[in-house]
Amino acid sequence: MWTLPNILTMSRIFVIPLLVASFYMEQPLGSHIAFVLFAVAGITDFFDGYLARATGSVSKIGMFLDPIADKLMVGAIIVMVVAVGWVNSVHVVAAVIIMCRELLVSGLREFLAGIQVSVPVSMLAKWKTTVQMVALGALCWAKGAVVFGLPALEIGIALLWVAAVLTLYTGYDYLRAGLKHMV
Repeated sequence: MWTLPNILTMSRIFVIPLLVASFYMEQPLGSHIAFVLFAVAGITDFFDGYLARATGSVSKIGMFLDPIADKLMVGAIIVMVVAVGWVNSVHVVAAVIIMCRELLVSGLREFLAGIQVSVPVSMLAKWKTTVQMVALGALCWAKGAVVFGLPALEIGIALLWVAAVLTLYTGYDYLRAGLKHMV
């Protein structure tokens, strides 16, 4: 259990309270801290899987915790950017779409694992995750940050919608693949 990849995965879970607290700090300092914490968590997400495969230390606990850590991090960020009002109005719909898909796919994967069926991650789902993470990173950094001459908030909102569209499509793909095993 105490391999470096598993420790990296667990660090993403343990950082969530700090990430949430950063949204309540004086801004823009809090959003800068949120961005750094989220970026570091994203880096650990890459390296935990890479190191596990490279060192032959892929473990059941790691395979269990990794997607949970990802979903907890995504859920915490979405809840916080909506709670502080950085994502509001019609844009909350995109956030809800992403949250619903995360829950749907988690439940579907749990069901399919119970009948020993694995659904591989598609390349489009990987792109969805990348766009979603960049969007959430920009939204974390929303207070006062400018990226490529544009406010981080606008970049985050635009990419949140792109991620929501990709989320609908990839969620439908997973559901369709899973339904074959349910009937």
